[in-house]
Amino acid sequence: MKLSLLPLALGGLTIGITEFVMMGLLPDIAADLNVSIPKAGYLISAYALGVVVGAPLLVIAGRNVPPKKMLVTLALMLTVFNALSIIAPGYNLLLASRFLSGLPHGAFFGVGAVVASRLAEKGKEARSVAVMFSGLTIANVVGVPLGTWIGHNLSWRYTFVVIAIIGLITIVSMLALMPVTHHEKTGSVKTQLGFFKKYQAWLLIIITAIGTGGLFCWMSYIAKLLTDVSGFKAESVPYILMLAGTGMVVGNLLGARLADAFSPAKSLLGTLIAMAIVLTGVYFLSGNQAISLVLVFLTGCLAFALIAPIQMLVIQTAKGAEMIASATIQASFNIGNALGAFLGGLPLVYGYGYTSPNLVGIAMVLVGIAATVVFIKMANPAYVVEGEKPVIMH
Repeated sequence: MKLSLLPLALGGLTIGITEFVMMGLLPDIAADLNVSIPKAGYLISAYALGVVVGAPLLVIAGRNVPPKKMLVTLALMLTVFNALSIIAPGYNLLLASRFLSGLPHGAFFGVGAVVASRLAEKGKEARSVAVMFSGLTIANVVGVPLGTWIGHNLSWRYTFVVIAIIGLITIVSMLALMPVTHHEKTGSVKTQLGFFKKYQAWLLIIITAIGTGGLFCWMSYIAKLLTDVSGFKAESVPYILMLAGTGMVVGNLLGARLADAFSPAKSLLGTLIAMAIVLTGVYFLSGNQAISLVLVFLTGCLAFALIAPIQMLVIQTAKGAEMIASATIQASFNIGNALGAFLGGLPLVYGYGYTSPNLVGIAMVLVGIAATVVFIKMANPAYVVEGEKPVIMH
């Protein structure tokens, strides 16, 4: 890993912990603030809403700010807004701080993905982007379990102290290690929004918001799937989730290598097909504990194998608007999170078992596969045409 990429990985670690640790801290926060678990659950929704709102708005606002300065500003926002959670006296301010914490999420990954690709050696762009997202995967293996333990045994506020400290380290490392990359002024808001006039843009949004939403049908209800279907004890679930996190680490690196070795579009299509197969396995085979553990690892692996190919497709097809396009995809991931949790829960409302969300997940992945096929078919095998200028699809 290039040392200049370390700050991006640390930023991903900060974001990963603050996004996912809340799920494990909900009981502690609910008890401390004297609110119900469902009401505490709005803290997760507030963060996701912040991501969706902040991703395009912050990138547009900072479209002519040099990338390094933009990333430092976003890291500062992450640190300050998470620090607000430490001192929040009640539910309402905590809800506001969670919304604010989500604002820089998509913009950070959007700008960071473009910077990472520029810092990469030729032919290793996807791997460079994957380094940034490695922080997000490490958060799921180490950061989130540690933050949850701190919240349970000390105080949930101390968890946010840790997040703020990592945020400060991220800022310092950016100032010290990240070079100033070439910055091209991207012009007016109208020019930036021109990205959304392309069919490629909407296909990528559909692939991300619906295709990857199939993963969240599985992830949202995994705890009950493991206990009620696979027969694991409740205390084993955190360790099994660490296995999923390990799969995410492997998948993040594997997806990047496949994207560099073949092409982002082909890698994305193959990964989505593999995800549909694995979710089918989850539906039929989760009753066997040994097979269930293998499926947990594979699903986590495929979940993050999608990220680098999608990011590279965005960068390649959004010339002149790479950062807003990349940030929009991050917002689309969060839309997929919300859609997967909602649609995957519908069969449960009607009394079906905890394997049933995976049927919805398979359907969503199939939509993603269809959109990817259309994306490939509508493009020349060697080029995606942008106006009169051909953009090589590596």
